[in-house]
Amino acid sequence: MSPLADKTIAVLGGTGPQGRGLARRFAAAGLTVVLGSRSAERAESTAADLKLATQGAISGAQNIDAARAGDIVVVAVPWDGHQDLLVELKPALAGKIVVDCVNPMGFDKQGAYPLPVEEGSAAQQAAGILTDSTVVAAFHHVSAELLEDPSVDTLDTDVMVLGEDREATDLVCELASTIPGMRGLYAGRLRNAHQVETLTCNLISINRRYKTHSGVRISQQ
Repeated sequence: MSPLADKTIAVLGGTGPQGRGLARRFAAAGLTVVLGSRSAERAESTAADLKLATQGAISGAQNIDAARAGDIVVVAVPWDGHQDLLVELKPALAGKIVVDCVNPMGFDKQGAYPLPVEEGSAAQQAAGILTDSTVVAAFHHVSAELLEDPSVDTLDTDVMVLGEDREATDLVCELASTIPGMRGLYAGRLRNAHQVETLTCNLISINRRYKTHSGVRISQQ
């Protein structure tokens, strides 16, 4: 039996493009999903649409209720709300695996650029706040547009998974690999999350120049 079979996956920020896309794919893979949002009504409406599309086990709730319900909690919120949300939800996230996929980025006329983070990275900021949780960094380079596109059957990309706890990173690698075409790979400790997060800026530049949806594939020889 899969180690995820009895797990509930909560997605905070689940009404945004990335969170909604991940929730769609997890539900389609047969996982139990709770989609979180600041608005319970918006979360429930989005979850109802995704349930109809995927025929999966997916429900919606306010972020705090989704955090309480999840065994694995994916944080897919905008960077400017990242810190405040985690401080607010710290008690609800205690004892859980928290997967941070936030990319601290800004945009100007020249395109995307990385924002400085005092702690080093969004994942390290999360770990500093959520001292009673196990923080893992993952899902930074997955195209939200492809995640949400029902005509895309497989997402041929690797997901770099970083963290301090081997059991937790292995479980998140397994979570990534439930999505057809996707492969989760351990890529180091949280101190290495900065370059993984900032690589997203390069991928956005590639997307704009070549009109594509780029990802990352690790060559293993």
